[in-house]
Amino acid sequence: MGLSRKYVVAALLALGTATAAVGQTDPIKARQAIMKANGAAVSSLAKMARAEIPFDAAAAKAALQTIHNSATIADLFPAGSDQGDTNALRQVWTDNAGFKAALARLIAADDAQLADPPADLDGVKAALGALGPACTGCHNSYRAPT
Repeated sequence: MGLSRKYVVAALLALGTATAAVGQTDPIKARQAIMKANGAAVSSLAKMARAEIPFDAAAAKAALQTIHNSATIADLFPAGSDQGDTNALRQVWTDNAGFKAALARLIAADDAQLADPPADLDGVKAALGALGPACTGCHNSYRAPT
């Protein structure tokens, strides 16, 4: 594993650890940390897909595992956490069943990728193709544009 690939894997694992630590305090900060980790994970997959960084099976799997860890985010929207520094739309609370269904679609798409992790560049592209609609669908309905 090249030096840059080791840093990608280490960074993804560190983001996951930081997310767990933040989750002990503030639900808004915790869910923002999870989404930041997801953004970094998707970014690493996208960079592989665009050949900006070399394909690395371990880094791709670590990115998919990071996204899988967002399954816990549904618990981070308690009543009252719609106030403050959040981009979550009111629909998260008024259509909570729809929000949880959208999250379930992301986790299902990610689980399918984790069951058969990308073995090459085409696999990374396929993973992004499977995850993209789930991410976009949730963001379009439940996240304010930034």
